[in-house]
Amino acid sequence: MKLSPRQAEILAFIRDSIDQDGLPPTRSEINAHFGFKSPNAAQSHLKALAAKGAIRLDARTARGIVPTVDDEPAPPNPGSLVELPLIGRVAAGAPLLALAHQERRVPVDVSLFRPAPHYLLRVHGDSMKEIGILDGDLLAVHRTQTARDGQIVVARIDDEVTVKRFQRDGERIRLKAENADYDDIVVADEGQREFVIEGLAVGVVRRL
Repeated sequence: MKLSPRQAEILAFIRDSIDQDGLPPTRSEINAHFGFKSPNAAQSHLKALAAKGAIRLDARTARGIVPTVDDEPAPPNPGSLVELPLIGRVAAGAPLLALAHQERRVPVDVSLFRPAPHYLLRVHGDSMKEIGILDGDLLAVHRTQTARDGQIVVARIDDEVTVKRFQRDGERIRLKAENADYDDIVVADEGQREFVIEGLAVGVVRRL
C-alpha cells in the first residue's frame, strides 16, 4: 500500500487520536488540524485512504474511522519490559534513530506510558524544566509525524533536534520553551526551513 505524504500524515493523526483519546477524530477535527479550507477536504482524503485499504469508514457515525493496517507491534502485557534504544547526542544531518546515536538499549515497562514509546531521548539543557523535563532525563518518545496544539514534541529544525511545546499559529509553527530564560522558536515558513516532528513526548525516566 503506497500513500502520499499527506495521506500518511492523516493516517498517523487518526492512529494518534485513537491511542490518546480512545476515539478516532471527526471530519471537522481533521480539517482543523491540517488547516483545510474546504469542509469536504477531510472526507475526500478519508475516501482515498479507504480506497487504498488503509482505513474502513462507517457512515453511520461522525467518528466511524477504523484503521485496517497497523504496522505497530502489539502493545505488551502490563509489567513486561521492552528494550528501547537510548538516543544521545545527535549529529547534524543524520537520522535521529541512526545507530551511531544510540548509546545503549534500556529495558522499560512501556505499559506505563500512553501511547507506548518507541525510543528514549537523553535531554540536554533546561529549556523545559518548568514542566519537569530536566537536563539528563530520559524522555520517552512515541514516534509520530503529527501533533496537536499544546503537546510536547521532539522536533527537527534543519539539523537541530529540540524538545518543545508545539503550537500552530496560522501558517506559522511556534515551539514554546517552558523556561522564561529561553525564547520561543518560530518557523515562519516551513518551505524555508526543514521542519519535521520526530515524535511525541509521553513521559520521563529519571534515576533518583
